[in-house]
Amino acid sequence: MSKTEYGMEINHSPEPIRLFKSNFLEFFTHISPIAVLIIWVPVVAFFLYRSVVGLQAGQAELYVAIAVLLGGVVWTFAEYTLHRFLFHHHAKSPRAQRVFFLFHGVHHAQPQCKTRLVMPPIVSIPMALLFYGLFTLVLGGPLGAGAWVEPLFAGFVGGYLLYDMTHYATHHFPMRTGYFKFVKRYHMRHHFRTPDQRFGVSSPAWDYVFGTVQG
Repeated sequence: MSKTEYGMEINHSPEPIRLFKSNFLEFFTHISPIAVLIIWVPVVAFFLYRSVVGLQAGQAELYVAIAVLLGGVVWTFAEYTLHRFLFHHHAKSPRAQRVFFLFHGVHHAQPQCKTRLVMPPIVSIPMALLFYGLFTLVLGGPLGAGAWVEPLFAGFVGGYLLYDMTHYATHHFPMRTGYFKFVKRYHMRHHFRTPDQRFGVSSPAWDYVFGTVQG
């Protein structure tokens, strides 16, 4: 069996690698894509609704659409940077290596595990709050564009949903035609040939920008 960049052989067992002795903690390391949709689709809908009903007289709906699209683009950059610099961080101490294995290494060690292909809420919720706070701080502060925060965040979370569903699909759906075939092959090369390249999942755009698509 081939080895991952984390020094472990790829595990093809249908039984998930156990991460914690505690059943309570272990429970939070597993999630289905349906649960992700149940949690986050209402969040996107809520912020879209707030964006539209919050329009002041004379404001154009076009800026909401632009902000949503921009939020999706911002997500693709966040997806790339988080995957490259956080999830694939080469930690030196055994304790830090353990932490980063919990974050992402387990997925490379057992890439077909269905319950560890989407981001668990214990990670995604704090991350969403962090980015919402960042958007509020930047747009509502120095830029004076507070009205953009909610549609931008809706697009950002929508981009995250597209990423998580795409990631699940690349591992478990055939995806035999067009762009779907391309992203599946692209992500499989990340797993099995170039784990230090091809960090984009829903979009390869930033890999081309930053030169991480060779090999």
